[in-house]
Amino acid sequence: MTKAAVTEFDPKAFLKTLTTRPGVYRMLDTAGKVLYVGKAGNLKKRVSSYFQRTLQSPKTQSLVSQIQGIEVMVTRTEGEALLLENNLIKEFRPRYNILLRDDKSYPYIFLSDHEYPRLSVHRGTKRARGRYFGPYPNAGAVRESLHLLQKVFRVRQCEDSFFRNRSRPCLQHQIGRCSAPCVAWVSPADYAEDVRHTVLFLEGKSNLVIDELVQRMEAAAERQAFEQAAQYRDQIIDLRRVQERQYVSGEGGDLDIVAASVKGGAACVQVFFIRAGRNLGNKAFFPRLPEESRVEEVLTAFLGQFYLGHEIPRELLVSHALAEQSALEEMLTERAGVKVTLRHRVRGERARWLQLAVTNSEQALEAHLGSQSGMRRRREAVREALRLESSPARMECFDISHTQGEATVASCVVFDAEGPLKSDYRRFNIEGITPGDDYAAMEQALSRRYTRLKKGEARLPDVLFIDGGPGQTNAAVRVLEELQLPEVLIVGVAKGVERRPGLEVLHIPGQERAVELPADSPALHLIQQIRDEAHRFAITGHRARRAKTRSRSPLERIPGIGPKRRQQLLKQFGGLQEVARAQVEELASIEGISRALAQQIHDAFREEKN
Repeated sequence: MTKAAVTEFDPKAFLKTLTTRPGVYRMLDTAGKVLYVGKAGNLKKRVSSYFQRTLQSPKTQSLVSQIQGIEVMVTRTEGEALLLENNLIKEFRPRYNILLRDDKSYPYIFLSDHEYPRLSVHRGTKRARGRYFGPYPNAGAVRESLHLLQKVFRVRQCEDSFFRNRSRPCLQHQIGRCSAPCVAWVSPADYAEDVRHTVLFLEGKSNLVIDELVQRMEAAAERQAFEQAAQYRDQIIDLRRVQERQYVSGEGGDLDIVAASVKGGAACVQVFFIRAGRNLGNKAFFPRLPEESRVEEVLTAFLGQFYLGHEIPRELLVSHALAEQSALEEMLTERAGVKVTLRHRVRGERARWLQLAVTNSEQALEAHLGSQSGMRRRREAVREALRLESSPARMECFDISHTQGEATVASCVVFDAEGPLKSDYRRFNIEGITPGDDYAAMEQALSRRYTRLKKGEARLPDVLFIDGGPGQTNAAVRVLEELQLPEVLIVGVAKGVERRPGLEVLHIPGQERAVELPADSPALHLIQQIRDEAHRFAITGHRARRAKTRSRSPLERIPGIGPKRRQQLLKQFGGLQEVARAQVEELASIEGISRALAQQIHDAFREEKN
């Protein structure tokens, strides 16, 4: 790796030492922060282009004016450089790169390896033995497919623990959605046949299934088993309807259709997932753009970043011709382990599907820009209401949730110019305070959050909203004064006299009178949305923590009772129930259990009953 000095960067001296081999370059500012990551087939030629007298765009001029260092890493091929570039973009998230915000894992349909296999939704690492079908764009698409499969083939979808403990069929059998293998109401051979048909359907071979069902229907009719023939007929009708809704004409394999559009400084990329000739659905993505990004740049950046962490089909149909197509194909092929092809010029049915993806991309972008416009208006209204110099680019809100002091959790939600920034949400489990002391809980959460800011691990908000009145607001003032962060505007959002939405009052430190906004104020609507999101996020965290705490044995919650003493008590008394019934004297008779500790154990179980 070649590294230039971060201070007094001399591009001419640096370029003299630069190699002509392929690789990746990182441009740094005075603080050593990565401004931009790029790749090149010829590093010397590509990096030199930034320092020509005639620069291509204001964006490039702005970038070059901030460069105080360049780091270079040489690779064997351009495809390898592209893979490294996208890994570095994901790691550093430079402001001048196109960034895809998508860390989600996509769901699959999972068929377990079991005597009576189970169909279920699966996310994450594929560790369990069985078969995986997908990916699907969202959980709704998976649930719809599972619903159809259950209706047609009646393969179980219940948990294994539920399946093992049945003595009679469940409601799913009664409504005709399961053949009740749990109580042996279907033979292993017949169930295996239903599973085989399910696999054929998921592999895109439903015509084979239909042909078999037609033969069975005719055979049943010939032997005058008309009720059974009617069941086969209904299955055939359901499968035909599924085909009409899901199948892509003329396709039999796996491919993704990717279309991009750019307008008004924003971009949308639509991906249609086609597996085994079936349209599993589509999803819209809105990458973050630097100024003056072209649609081809957006599409190239998306393909590199998205397929770093997602399944890669053998073929991709793309909406625009790409200058770096060969490097992309090389990178994707290396990642997938099979030959991957990008196609732009297609005909017939494929061209119609590609145009449909483009249309979806354009419409989604229009809707996105419309929502952004509404967000801009509301942020501007907040600026006016709070008398800020400019519209707030980043707003944070804290809330506290507990049940009579139990399992206290603080939440922090973040809104930026586009709305909720969920990747920056945080929760804090509050410890070491008097139960129910909301002020102390707020101080602890704020201190933990903004101490990280001082270490460079978080970004300072323009406005800090606190769900509460003057008491909570004063707690925030104390923390920020101690951390020397006076530039943050603190606003307490308190419920009005009748505690109804629309009657909130805003408490701003240093102002004698609270601010009351009209019920139809766009600023109030945005503040309510932020406050409600903080409240929701805190409650869900609190409930999860409380459930986890309550699922523990009272012995686990007593200081001084470690694993060894717990095991000793359980062995001596023959189980937890007998420990709960024991008197203080009986508990104190156990070696290592003092009278005081015995009293604690006794009291803990009595509190549990109450």
